[in-house]
Amino acid sequence: MNEQFHSLMTDSSRIITSIFADNPIGKLPDHLLIEIFIRVPMSEWVQLSCVKKQWANLFREECLWNAALLRNFPFAGHAKRWPGPIPRGLSKRRYTALYISKHIFSLDTALDENHEIVGHIYLFLKEQLEISIMPTPAGILHGTIIDQFIACGKTRDKAFELASQIWLSVIDNLEENEHTFLLLKRLALEEDVFLPYPYTRSQKVQWRVFEKLFTDFRDCFNHDDYYDVLACAKHKFQPIPSAWVKQPYGWMMPSIGCSSD
Repeated sequence: MNEQFHSLMTDSSRIITSIFADNPIGKLPDHLLIEIFIRVPMSEWVQLSCVKKQWANLFREECLWNAALLRNFPFAGHAKRWPGPIPRGLSKRRYTALYISKHIFSLDTALDENHEIVGHIYLFLKEQLEISIMPTPAGILHGTIIDQFIACGKTRDKAFELASQIWLSVIDNLEENEHTFLLLKRLALEEDVFLPYPYTRSQKVQWRVFEKLFTDFRDCFNHDDYYDVLACAKHKFQPIPSAWVKQPYGWMMPSIGCSSD
């Protein structure tokens, strides 16, 4: 039995095979299945949740996520709630945020419990940007992020630095589709409002928006939109890369469903 558990915990594909082979492991009670699942890499949890309805229900429940949280981030159980506009959420949200802080931003969350907030802000910003109906203006989102970091005790400089890193990471991890193209175009054309430091978005973030538009989404533009965005880039940055000025080929990229609306 011990060998079987070790095999299941180190290779989730064997878990799936055991179910279809009517292995007794598939009939274990929920609390033992949870102990197995939290030892499987998170990258394979989606696959596991698709095997059996019972398993899918486990991944929806707080019990599994709380067990995973305490196993992988044992200090999280002692962390205090923080002030500010972005809430901490339940175990699933906290586990995802801590995973992001550790694996995307390389933060040692065991040394500083405030590092968890970085993952929460990443999730907050990504979700807000992916809202298709009436998304919040970027300036308000940035201000909310700065306020959250300051409420957690970060200095103005550190809040600005972390906010910029989160913006860049979210932008780089957006899917290449029509919604992202329209989002980046809106961010590029959004008028700058004079705000005191650190409430203005960094030049690096604004540059990355234009860079992605003129590289990854170049052929999504129609004629008028391309020159509107190009004029905005020239107004904000001097000089701009010569590659940005090169006329798009064909004005359309059907493979990712871009439109000019």
